[in-house]
Amino acid sequence: MEIEVSVLSSGSSGNSIYINDGKNSFLIDAGLSGKKLINRLKKIDVTPQDLDGILITHEHKDHTKGVGILSRRLDIPIYANEETWAVCESELGKLKDENMQSFTGNFSFGNFDIKPIAISHDARAPVSYVVYRENKKMVFATDMGYINEELMKELKNIDLLLLESNHDIDMLMSGSYPRFLKRRIRGEKGHLSNDAAAQILPELINGKCPQVLLGHLSEENNNPKVAYLTVENMLKAKGLEVDKDLKLDLTYQHKPTRIYKIK
Repeated sequence: MEIEVSVLSSGSSGNSIYINDGKNSFLIDAGLSGKKLINRLKKIDVTPQDLDGILITHEHKDHTKGVGILSRRLDIPIYANEETWAVCESELGKLKDENMQSFTGNFSFGNFDIKPIAISHDARAPVSYVVYRENKKMVFATDMGYINEELMKELKNIDLLLLESNHDIDMLMSGSYPRFLKRRIRGEKGHLSNDAAAQILPELINGKCPQVLLGHLSEENNNPKVAYLTVENMLKAKGLEVDKDLKLDLTYQHKPTRIYKIK
């Protein structure tokens, strides 16, 4: 059994993650237009018609823009909690009743077991997803002001982690954003900084060599090299090495990542 993961897009322009185990494939979020998402899938040699569903983390447009069109075009179900459905259903357009799936706790999708975890973000009821497949574990943790205790407990014995590294604090504070927006981004319902991501990672290394992807990088308030070096330097300070203790990579807004294979 092999799991394939590609981050099709990560950032304020749109967010979407592709996951496949050879039997079932799905997206976490679909925040680009339907046309762009289909093109991103084709770039990684995935046939869009093979998708079996979409999981929504929260209702913001950069996570839901293409959800409705993909569900109608491919006739696939959408999974979201009841509170998220309440605020985004009207925005998604006409959907088949059987394609509108609500969850209130853990649920299964094909051979995957899905654990949604409530997170702190300025949305109605945002979640991160912990995805299990047999003895493999993946965590997708972006769009949050801080990592709460429940999610932190899940960041152990992981095979792949998508972790938010949204902004460099100095770049944000000296940048052109208005003061209220800077406060929002840095607040408890905002986004994780490079420093926050860097501080979290050393606590997660426990003998495995997980694949870590830094996500949701701001185009204005961050820089890929800055994000990577901030994390790498913190790891070094804790006596850890990239490629030895973990594999570290970046995600992008305007192109998909390569396909990461978990065996």
